[in-house]
Amino acid sequence: MSLIRYNNPWSLFDALQRELAANRLNDDDAAAATANWAPSVDISENEKAFTLLADIPGVDPKDIDISMEKGVLTIKGERNTENVEEDENYRRVERQSGQFYRRFTLPDSADADKIEARSEHGVLKITIPKQEVAVSRRIEVKQ
Repeated sequence: MSLIRYNNPWSLFDALQRELAANRLNDDDAAAATANWAPSVDISENEKAFTLLADIPGVDPKDIDISMEKGVLTIKGERNTENVEEDENYRRVERQSGQFYRRFTLPDSADADKIEARSEHGVLKITIPKQEVAVSRRIEVKQ
C-alpha cells in the first residue's frame, strides 16, 4: 500500500480570505477598512419613506458626511476622544472613538434627490422618501 499526500482542505479558504482582504484594502472606499467603529442603525419602512436611525452620541453634526452615489447611501464621520487628566491609579474607557463608516444600498424606489437628515440627542435620523411608482397597465396587442 502506498501513502498518498493529503492536501490541506482549508488552503483554498485561506487563499480566498487573503484575496478578499487585499481587494478590500485596494477598494476606492478604503475608509471602510480603516473605520474604528460602526454606529448601530435601525432601518424602517412605511408606504411613504425609508427611515434610518443611527446612534452617534458625541459627534457634532458638522462632522458627519452623508453622500449618495449610484444607489448607495454613505454615512461617515469621526468622534474624538476627550482629554482626561488621570489622578487615580486606573483608567477604564469603554466609549468608542475615531472614524466611523456605514454604507447602505437603497432600492430603486428611493428618491435620492429628497433625502433629509437631522441630528437630535445623539441620534442621526435620515429620511429617504419613496418615488411615485407608475401604475402598471395592460397593453393590448393589435392585429
